[in-house]
Amino acid sequence: MNNAINWFEIPVKNFNRAKKFYETILGTPLTAHDDKNMPNDMKMAMLPCDRDGVGGAIVETKGYEPSQKGVVIYLNGGKDLSVPLSKVEKAGGKIVMPKTSIGEYGFMAHFTDTEGNKLAFHSMK
Repeated sequence: MNNAINWFEIPVKNFNRAKKFYETILGTPLTAHDDKNMPNDMKMAMLPCDRDGVGGAIVETKGYEPSQKGVVIYLNGGKDLSVPLSKVEKAGGKIVMPKTSIGEYGFMAHFTDTEGNKLAFHSMK
């Protein structure tokens, strides 16, 4: 086993608003997934990842509730998380923990998205 995590889903209430938010802060388009095998009420857009990495998506479907409690997903902040973090509030989110040093492990910052989920960025600079 290379990674303990291989997939994650971020619950959203407004698919188009959330898709725009993540495209803005990540600086790349998300790929909407129209799979005929998915339930009719499910909307999904893939976050960027390479084939051998951990993948994830935003998902709007019955029973998925955004939350600021529970597991925190750390998104890749690139070379310096200050870049995507600077886009969070302009895109409708809120910074809840500014860029913070975690010593030899780099830096982290926590934010909420437009849907009410708490997430984080990590980078080495």
